Amino acid sequence: MQFGIFTVGDVTPDPTTGRTPTEYERIKAMVAIAQKTEEVGLDVFATGEHHNPPFVPSSPTTMLGYIAARTERLILSTSTTLITTNDPVKIAEDYAMLQHLADGRVDLMMGRGNTGPVYPWFGQDIRQGIPLAVENYALLHELWRKEVVNWEGKFRTPLQGFTSTPRPLDGVPPFVWHGSIRSPEIAEQAAYYGDGFFANNIFWPKDHFQKLINFYRERYAHYGHGTPEQAVVGLGGHGFIRKNSQDAKREFRPYFDNAPVIGHGPSMEEFMAETPLAVGSPQEFIEKTLTFRESFGDYQRQLFLVDHAGLPLKTVLEQLDILGEEVVPVLRKEMAKDRPAQVPAGPTHAARVAQALTSHPNPNPDTNSDTNSEVSAS
Repeated sequence: MQFGIFTVGDVTPDPTTGRTPTEYERIKAMVAIAQKTEEVGLDVFATGEHHNPPFVPSSPTTMLGYIAARTERLILSTSTTLITTNDPVKIAEDYAMLQHLADGRVDLMMGRGNTGPVYPWFGQDIRQGIPLAVENYALLHELWRKEVVNWEGKFRTPLQGFTSTPRPLDGVPPFVWHGSIRSPEIAEQAAYYGDGFFANNIFWPKDHFQKLINFYRERYAHYGHGTPEQAVVGLGGHGFIRKNSQDAKREFRPYFDNAPVIGHGPSMEEFMAETPLAVGSPQEFIEKTLTFRESFGDYQRQLFLVDHAGLPLKTVLEQLDILGEEVVPVLRKEMAKDRPAQVPAGPTHAARVAQALTSHPNPNPDTNSDTNSEVSAS
């Protein structure tokens, strides 16, 4: 079971002081958060990709490459790589390069993003979001697995005799998660390829995400990758922790009330009751997180959002100390209890290289048009 942090990289005024950090300060803070994530014993740091204010992480590979040079074991991930508006060829090249620089400590989370204007900025149509996600990832998947690619699709110019460089490290591409908060088509895509499915369940009630995850698990088994229980699932979560519940709620309330997306709506208590948001003591945070396993089954990766809504860096680093010292060790122990032996561990490059050496996979996976049509039509 892997635990980590994801950030959306928002530049938001601190509602308690009125001060807005500069872009420079926010970028440097994200680096400090990543380094602290490794220091306190967590496994993963993930950054979003945004191309509009008030967000700063427009170049995840630059950010993660910089962090790779300052960490030793931390898995470096995206919490969104925009598969719809990025060129799959450039994704293949950029993340293979990052994979080499980081000694394999890299994976990606594919997503369509949540900002409509991004599509025309990059010459695309938001009404084609799902077809773009399906076609672009099909090409990326092939680029990482075939030395020479001949390809033709709807959304970019054809490729003839093209080789993406550098090739994936050790011949094993970065692990891919497909992230979604609402689209069964993306769960279907993850299942078809045998990739991970990341349900970022920070906004909506658990019933919605239970349906998505169960659908993914069923389709994962349908495509012959294993049992539903062996499907690779990641979850989001967020919250705020202090020694006692009263202090946590008092301190976090102004940040919640003014937070982008989740603020200016239901009360914090109402939001906590309906979503994974946990604001309280370490024990309350642990108890809330343990309900995820009850709701969604055994899973592989848990990422927490702790640095949004204008929270100052000092406070975020304090949250990481609490997570590392008091919360995650308990979660690791509790989630290991009665975990079936057939449930896979969280993906790492070393484990996937070992698996590739023992399983001798077909270097040219079946991509027949009937199956691709099934994915595209889902």
